[in-house]
Amino acid sequence: MLELRGVRHHYDGRVVLDIERFAVSPGALTAIVGPNGAGKSTLLRLLALLEPPTEGEVLLDGKVVSSGRGARPDAKLRRRVTLVEQRPMLFRGTVRDNLKFGLRARGIRRAELNRLIEDVAARLGIARLLERQRHGLSDGEVQRVAVARSLVIEPDILLLDEPASSADRAAAQTLYHALEEERRQRPLAICLASHQLEDAYRWADDVRALAEGKLSTVTPENLFRVELPNASAGDLKHARVGAVEIAAMTDKSGPAILAVPPTDIIVSREPPPSPSSARNVFTGRVTRLAHQRPGGGGAGGAGGAVHVTADVGVELVAVVTDEAARDLGLTLGSTVVFAFKASAVRVF
Repeated sequence: MLELRGVRHHYDGRVVLDIERFAVSPGALTAIVGPNGAGKSTLLRLLALLEPPTEGEVLLDGKVVSSGRGARPDAKLRRRVTLVEQRPMLFRGTVRDNLKFGLRARGIRRAELNRLIEDVAARLGIARLLERQRHGLSDGEVQRVAVARSLVIEPDILLLDEPASSADRAAAQTLYHALEEERRQRPLAICLASHQLEDAYRWADDVRALAEGKLSTVTPENLFRVELPNASAGDLKHARVGAVEIAAMTDKSGPAILAVPPTDIIVSREPPPSPSSARNVFTGRVTRLAHQRPGGGGAGGAGGAVHVTADVGVELVAVVTDEAARDLGLTLGSTVVFAFKASAVRVF
């Protein structure tokens, strides 16, 4: 297991990560979602042992391998963890040359080396690119070659920063299928950062949201920057978000972030009967339905969960079980009501 504990990381005196605990479990695929600047790439760099945290520890299999107190990993440990950055650099030469590099460094014999290269190239759909020079590749092809270069050396943990950001839909699905196949063959742990929520929910065992360097239980769509009015402590406050006003219980005022946990939103086809304890009741239309893998980290347990996105004057995401989605007859474009209490809204 690769783990961060008590990590606070600074750049130029500014805290960019503040995480009490984050773990990449053996054999699991964990997705980190969040807006630009949330700290996803920094989190991956700390996990990749490329830089130590300013404060806190990075542990591998329970042992501290990097810390703000001076612990540094050795080369053998670094080889167990591989990071593919969003804009990876390829070595000079052909795609085949790039895939050979790590295998040669590990002393793999030529016959076995070629077999491994042909296999990973086929799985990632880059076999036709093997003799092509790096400067003749598109951005999406460079990403897939970089992932193949990492997979072929069989790391224990693979870290991916927006691995499909430059890929078309077909190439992205080929990539995720290849990662799924690799995980079936051996206990590979994967942690990826992505803007693509639908892919995260479909392929990941656990989806974690990162906002302003902190882990959140909500997806990025349910985080809103607002200006809270001045009022007495404990007052019910209303903040304009898009075309609606969200009610929250807080003693804060001025600039703030509202977070609405998807599991706290009640989804129905009709407004709740009046009177109701839900101060936030919005009617809109379903714009996206994303099914999470059964047994993943979201709501719904073994029966699976559905992430329902609706435009209610602002885009909100709720989580329901597969059974609830079927009973409600949720489809794209269908009318839906989202309701949640003011006390469910978290204020930062």
